[in-house]
Amino acid sequence: MQNTQARANIYALLSRILLQELDEKMLKLIKEDENILDFFPSLKEWQPLFDTPEKQLLEEVINPDFVNLSILHLIPYETFYTREDQMVETGGANPVTDIYSAYDFMVDYEVARSVSSDHIGIELEFMHHLVNAELKAAQEGDQAALKELQEVEFTFLDKHLVKWAPLYLINMKYEARTPLYYDAADMALEFILSDFEYLTKELQH
Repeated sequence: MQNTQARANIYALLSRILLQELDEKMLKLIKEDENILDFFPSLKEWQPLFDTPEKQLLEEVINPDFVNLSILHLIPYETFYTREDQMVETGGANPVTDIYSAYDFMVDYEVARSVSSDHIGIELEFMHHLVNAELKAAQEGDQAALKELQEVEFTFLDKHLVKWAPLYLINMKYEARTPLYYDAADMALEFILSDFEYLTKELQH
């Protein structure tokens, strides 16, 4: 159960970082929580994180990097990578819409800096939603629901995130101008693939 909780936390953290600009509260949390900071080795060594006031650091350095990586230069949408015409599908034909509604997952476009439901941050948030449900099933001792949720998580990674997110994240690592987004891309890349491997093993039992 501890592992499931850790997986849920990591999906939530990655989703938050990749979905929209950080605010001072979130930056403070990353900076002051040793467990979180351990996931960001380059950021941990980055002096401006400790020398520069948070507001200034966000406005002048970190948030402009986010805009560069997810709005100006790179495209964090699944359909851009999977459609031949490289168009982002913003309508009902988006490949993730049906699975979201099947599992009562609502996309809050007000919060997300996103035009479409197949944004990497939203897909990671959906995984967080599923892993949270798995945690609840484990707490209630409902093995059937737990296995079903793991199947859904595995299928979603297999058909969606594993197919395209590594391409975006490798580009993001290459383009990142701050240690925060370099580390976040590295961590997301590693975590998506290792979680896929973990679920593959779990479902063989």
